[in-house]
Amino acid sequence: MKKLVLAYSGGLDTSYCAQYLSADMGFEVHAVTVNTGGFNATDLQDMKEKAHALGAHTFKAIDAVEIFYQKVVKYLIFGNVLKNNTYPLSVSAERIVQALELIAYAKNVGASHIAHGSTGAGNDQVRFDLIFSVLAPEIIIITPIRDLQLSREQEINYLNSKGISYSWEKAKYSINKGLWGTSVGGVETLGSKDPLPEAAYPSPLVETAPKTLALLFEKGELIGIDGVLGEPVSQIQKLEKIASAYAIGRDIHVGDTIIGIKGRVGFEAAAALITIKAHELLEKHCLSKWQLHQKDSLSSLYGMLLHEGQYLDPVLRNTEAFLTDSQKAVNGTVFVSLYPYRFTLDGITSENDLMGAGFGTYGEENNAWSAQDAKGFIKVLSNAGRIYKHVNDFK
Repeated sequence: MKKLVLAYSGGLDTSYCAQYLSADMGFEVHAVTVNTGGFNATDLQDMKEKAHALGAHTFKAIDAVEIFYQKVVKYLIFGNVLKNNTYPLSVSAERIVQALELIAYAKNVGASHIAHGSTGAGNDQVRFDLIFSVLAPEIIIITPIRDLQLSREQEINYLNSKGISYSWEKAKYSINKGLWGTSVGGVETLGSKDPLPEAAYPSPLVETAPKTLALLFEKGELIGIDGVLGEPVSQIQKLEKIASAYAIGRDIHVGDTIIGIKGRVGFEAAAALITIKAHELLEKHCLSKWQLHQKDSLSSLYGMLLHEGQYLDPVLRNTEAFLTDSQKAVNGTVFVSLYPYRFTLDGITSENDLMGAGFGTYGEENNAWSAQDAKGFIKVLSNAGRIYKHVNDFK
């Protein structure tokens, strides 16, 4: 039997794949779930039992939450990356790490084939296949749902014919949860007009009393909340638990998909949005004008290439090196206030705060130059404009 690794989530598509590839195609199926923060122990046990019932030879759950942070999330924070100034790349970032872990596992167990349940209509097929093709071109990719152009009804009928009668009733809203946010899809996001209703979001509003948090950053990484220190992953998880109770971080992202069509998806990402905006504020105080300018363009490039599945291009490693180096002085505490459905950035304290250098107070006083210095500076600065006007004689 040929050995095949299946990217397995326990949903309808990957359940079909497990049964079809083992029973009809004769593969020795090794079902693998890469957990990037969306599954608890109960979820994983349930997935394991279903995988075996569907014909999988083995089931493996890979805990990749810390890997996800170190390989991707950390740089999304360093770069303050929000796709189209809105979306923190919650799902697309996860898929990159899942693909990396899946292909590494496939090579480790000597699999000749690798499979996933993507359709031909979305971004994930590109993200998975690009990484698989680059890192292991010798491993054959199989995608039954895409290749056979199957509908949900066809998949359900097939599983029923095999005596597998789980409840496959489609949820009104599709939810994909991870460390860096939760995506929410429904009938409203298939069109351009309607918002998602309150009930669509998995985190309801339960806290209404305002609350202020002190977020401590060291070299750009979130390492403490209200004086309690910890590793960045644990701090992100803690912040998510606190802020999601205020129903913070909800929005709908509209953007261009890899395959060339427009897409719309809802999300809630309280910790991601607060962390990025708090980090961005701290950078405004601690980095130079030209550092901030250069970071904006490189961060946009980084987010775009990550979204497009081009994680393995060396320019991303170059950009990560720049982003990491830029964080040396990004140290301090950011004060954030939480309210129902929103948050505010109140201010910062930092030994690296460039506002506290003592050279002057904007609009108030100058301590490091005279009035004559200022007039001379402005005269020299106007030279280029005066020369251009003189040559071109425009009004």
